[in-house]
Amino acid sequence: MSCKKDDFSDIEDLYEEGEELLTGPLGVNSTSSNAFGFEIDGLSFSEIAAFSNGNSLFNQSWVPSPAQSTTSDGLGPTFNARSCAGCHFKDGRGKPLINGEDSRGFLMRISLPGQDAIGNGNPVPGYNTQIQDRSNDGIPFEAKVNVTYEVISGSYPDGTSYELLNPIYNFSEENFGSLAGVEMSPRIGQQTIGLGLISALPDNEILRFADEFDNDSDGISGKPNYVWNQQESAITLGKYGWKANTPTLKQQIASAFHGDLGLTTTLNVDNNCPSPQLDCMNATDGGSPEVTDEQLDKVVFYQGLLAVPNRRNFRDDSVLQGKVLFNQLNCIGCHAINLMTSNSNIHPVLENINIKPYSDFLLHDMGEGLADNRPDFLATGREWRTQPLWGIGLIPTVNDHSFYLHDGRARNIEEAILWHGGEAENSKQAFMNLSATEREHVINFVNSL
Repeated sequence: MSCKKDDFSDIEDLYEEGEELLTGPLGVNSTSSNAFGFEIDGLSFSEIAAFSNGNSLFNQSWVPSPAQSTTSDGLGPTFNARSCAGCHFKDGRGKPLINGEDSRGFLMRISLPGQDAIGNGNPVPGYNTQIQDRSNDGIPFEAKVNVTYEVISGSYPDGTSYELLNPIYNFSEENFGSLAGVEMSPRIGQQTIGLGLISALPDNEILRFADEFDNDSDGISGKPNYVWNQQESAITLGKYGWKANTPTLKQQIASAFHGDLGLTTTLNVDNNCPSPQLDCMNATDGGSPEVTDEQLDKVVFYQGLLAVPNRRNFRDDSVLQGKVLFNQLNCIGCHAINLMTSNSNIHPVLENINIKPYSDFLLHDMGEGLADNRPDFLATGREWRTQPLWGIGLIPTVNDHSFYLHDGRARNIEEAILWHGGEAENSKQAFMNLSATEREHVINFVNSL
């Protein structure tokens, strides 16, 4: 496969009008460290104020109860972060685990084999389904997560060498029984831009990409995840999370308050204190619920109206050639564009917008190398939701790092591509067979998103 500048009468002919506008008129032109923090256009003065209030709550550090401030108490008793921004700094991406340091957007899901009555992973006695590695004074944390890295060396067909880091996780200081043999799924927080637009996607707009049994024989199957919807007490389509295991933005945020910060809401009314965590159970709470419906709705409003930055460098020769290669490699088979939003329960301005998230929001088998071997509703241990690529090139600017994939193992875009397997194996092999210059074109294109 070749895609040299000389192959085209005019490289500028590759540019498509408006391709840089990933969310149509709702995008923002920013390349600053605050690029993920802007509201979409079209909000009234009072709505901008409400957006700012949600931003304050998102960045607010919660404290244990009792406290002088009753609007910010209730943290824990066990938790992973003190604020939403602790996992999504500047509304961006978390960092991988560093041994001995408090997590900055990393968490570990756990379960026992099998699934519970609604399809979630079976809870681990003493721990439930997520390790809380921090706690309030006088209350035991659950356990510590540790990581070592196996170096995997390889080379491209042209002889260029590369190294990948394969993380191997284990537990220490297990305060409520042995965690040996439990199913593990490490996760880092994703950038939170464009979430309201995802919420406004109707089911049929996502399902039109589904091909669970690969009827078109292109090697890509695309499977929807159907999950428990707490608000409707029913099984509905999953849209959010690394395995599309959450159906709505409100439930996603309420679950993060509960699992990551130890805060109750009307969707999760009980403290996250599985038996036998007696000190946790007996700790003073911050009210019932600790996050009021008004506070929860403000955070949902804020998160739902964060703008997606428009693309950068989209007319560069290398980026335009990289776009052609991205399509020829069939990366677009999972990282889809041109989805149309419909009704929104967050704001009408999100409706009827053509978006280019570079995701089909479906589950795909990504191969054994990326497998966590932990089922999540209909997702197998090898399946992951296609990650939207919008904003990915700004992660180093916003978050001062370039760690990608579900646990941050990839240190750059190139390594993230090389970890692809399963349904993406053919695309990865085709990428590896490109020349070094062509590979750079692809990476430059992805960084323009």
